[in-house]
Amino acid sequence: MIIYCAGPIKGNTEYKDNYSKVVEIVESLGHTALSEMSKKFISSIPLSPKQVYARDMKWLEGSKLMIAEISGPSLGVGYEIAYALYVKKLNVLAVHSSDAPNVSSMILGCNNPKLFISKYNDTEDLTKIISDFILKSGSN
Repeated sequence: MIIYCAGPIKGNTEYKDNYSKVVEIVESLGHTALSEMSKKFISSIPLSPKQVYARDMKWLEGSKLMIAEISGPSLGVGYEIAYALYVKKLNVLAVHSSDAPNVSSMILGCNNPKLFISKYNDTEDLTKIISDFILKSGSN
């Protein structure tokens, strides 16, 4: 299954390793993780902002699910979540570390039935949360 993975790249990068872990977990479960953090999709040349936007929107359009690492604030990730929920109508899993102090209230307060928010303590928790989400949402 093709899954769009989002996380902060330029904003708060304190949790960038966690975002990389999300991508690794999705790929280890046998799925395609569409993300600039995936070794399969690393660009050999820098992309302009317009190119990044076009690529990411194309990836979102071609995805069946979205998983976002939201421990650190990111305008881009918030935009992608809103697009996935309200335009594409995808199920979205938003995960955050249990020690993250500044998770967006706009995301935590969203009551869209397609948005699933989960807190994780470690890689084992994160793997189970992602695996369960894919199993439950992937067949819809």
